[in-house]
Amino acid sequence: MKNITDLFSQSYKPFKALVFYQNEKDNLYVESYDMDALGKPINAHPFSQRESKALSESLLAKQENSSGFLCSTGLLSDQVLYVDRSVDGYAIWYTPEMKSHLIFKSDLGISDGEAYLPPLLWKASKRGLSLWALGNNDRPKLETKLYHAPFFNLYADGRVCMGNVIVKFSLNIDLDGFISQWKKLYFGSAFSHLLQDVSPVKGNIVQLWQQQIGTESPFPNSQLKKFPKLLKDIIR
Repeated sequence: MKNITDLFSQSYKPFKALVFYQNEKDNLYVESYDMDALGKPINAHPFSQRESKALSESLLAKQENSSGFLCSTGLLSDQVLYVDRSVDGYAIWYTPEMKSHLIFKSDLGISDGEAYLPPLLWKASKRGLSLWALGNNDRPKLETKLYHAPFFNLYADGRVCMGNVIVKFSLNIDLDGFISQWKKLYFGSAFSHLLQDVSPVKGNIVQLWQQQIGTESPFPNSQLKKFPKLLKDIIR
């Protein structure tokens, strides 16, 4: 049984009241009142979009926190580094060097195929993904240096442009499913172009992947460009 003793020792004061009006056609009109120091309603005004958004986000946060969103169904993987389950929650994890199948738009002149990738750092919410590279396979720490991920479709700050890929997650998705689904979304979409015409690697990125696809060569980490922030800087 849940212990609710603390609730009785907390002081709750009214700060907002809503009155719903309904006409004979079942149309609704909502009026908002602020509350004075004595708990009396004052400053009657139509319920604004700003107030409506704040109420919606608050209710959504409570719904997500009571659901399985980003919960773990077992022990946390060693690759999981940070989890925030708030309304705009996100997870941060890393993947050691691995081989993956990559897809490219035909006009890049790079064949689809498997290639080794450098260790990667992932930060994902239910709305978007950011990606960086790491210098080695060690489990990252707060002071770990980051590098630009050596891929197309990336902004300079690490955000991934997903194009027309539909990103939608259930409020009940657990942490393992969330991570797995983001990996499938990312590697299941085609790399198409550089954003802002800035290469994320030191050399020619097209030539780099032309040389790597279909080989057993490890990714040349010497080609990675340093990112101006540490891991601790991307945890907000």
